[in-house]
Amino acid sequence: MLQIIIYNFDIALDAIQQNKMRSLLTSLGIIFGVASVIAMLAIGQGAQQEVLQQMKLLGTNNIIVKSVQDQKEGEVQSEQAQAKKKSTPFSPGLTLADMRSIKKIVPKVKYVSPEVIYETSFIRSGRMRTGKLVGVNPGYFEINNFSFLSGSPFTKLQTKQKEPVCIIGYDIRTKFFAGVNPIGKRIKAGDLWLTVIGVLNERQLSTESIKSLGIRNYNLDIYIPITTALLRYKDRSVVTQQDIEESQQGSFVVFSGGGVIAGGGGNQGENGNIQQLDKLIVQVSNNKYSIVIADILQRMLKRRHNGVVDFEIVVPELLLQQERRTKQIFNIVLACIASISLIIGGIGIMNIMLASIVERYKEIGVRRAVGAEQRDIQLQFLTEALTLSISGGFLGVILGIAFSYIIEISAGVITVVTLWSIVLSFSVAMITGVIFGYFPALKAARKDPVEALHHE
Repeated sequence: MLQIIIYNFDIALDAIQQNKMRSLLTSLGIIFGVASVIAMLAIGQGAQQEVLQQMKLLGTNNIIVKSVQDQKEGEVQSEQAQAKKKSTPFSPGLTLADMRSIKKIVPKVKYVSPEVIYETSFIRSGRMRTGKLVGVNPGYFEINNFSFLSGSPFTKLQTKQKEPVCIIGYDIRTKFFAGVNPIGKRIKAGDLWLTVIGVLNERQLSTESIKSLGIRNYNLDIYIPITTALLRYKDRSVVTQQDIEESQQGSFVVFSGGGVIAGGGGNQGENGNIQQLDKLIVQVSNNKYSIVIADILQRMLKRRHNGVVDFEIVVPELLLQQERRTKQIFNIVLACIASISLIIGGIGIMNIMLASIVERYKEIGVRRAVGAEQRDIQLQFLTEALTLSISGGFLGVILGIAFSYIIEISAGVITVVTLWSIVLSFSVAMITGVIFGYFPALKAARKDPVEALHHE
């Protein structure tokens, strides 16, 4: 059997070499079909990888609780607004007390990390830039999948003693500590000098990820213990005499809970937030509990805030799963469109094979006359069609890989060429050759040998 296959393969190669240009044109549909499928699957795989990277940024087991405020600014309020304000229950906003209650009461919670953000200026050695100063707990870096280039996270003692220490992002190190080891050096954030105890590794963040996930560029942040932030910078849950004096000057902001009024923006955080915390990150022991715990958090915080919904709960995994499903559907559509080229290539093979049979009637008649059976003729032309498909598939794989890299470089889109995509497209090309080569081969095998010999 092996000898028969090799013999038919030699005949197929001879037929292809005798009509090189026609064989190449016949294979073009297969070549571009395979190349298109590989390129489309590479784009799809790149999109999947991007989703996984986004999941890593947000944490697969994390639930994010954001503070939200419905603010209203002005110098004069109507009587209706004043009445509504008096009837609205007081809410303390998102606080450290909420964090402690979540850790104590909610089951399956592994860790809770608070986050408070201040817009300030960073200064060192005559260089200055504005940026975000972020107050966090020591566990913040672990639950958000940060890794350290040098140094280490805050210790519990440093947090407890409210020490002026900080951990800097990768871009802060590049700008302020170029050519020197920043560990042990100091940088001024606002009015306070901070000692650097750690440097974070660079986080690869695309503009699309920053926009779609609503995250910031972590490489430009400076992190300090949250206790240091609330003591040495600003605790927005405390109303000071300065706040009262500024509110009496006519400029005020009404908190959505109705119970807090801050003047002049002096007690506000990121995006005008006047709650003590900007965010809580709740890490659950297993992501299968995420939805249930998010519902518990919603009801618990609403009760603690006297029915005022001044917070927003986000489950990153649900958002990313939805995005993944959308991209999967899009990828399937792309693959189907690319597969049309393979079908067209198969039709081209069948068309040329039918024309080739007409031209080779005499050859078929001679082979039948010397003892070849129908299955031998059928196998001959099927092998020829399969040879065209294999050669076209091989060239298509090379072209598809080249297309993928060109798309990644020119369009800035992540593409990932995998072994299974190559195997899949190559296998489809072979199957296409067999399917579309079968009918012409069957027609050649059924040709009457006497009629074939008399054909001119």
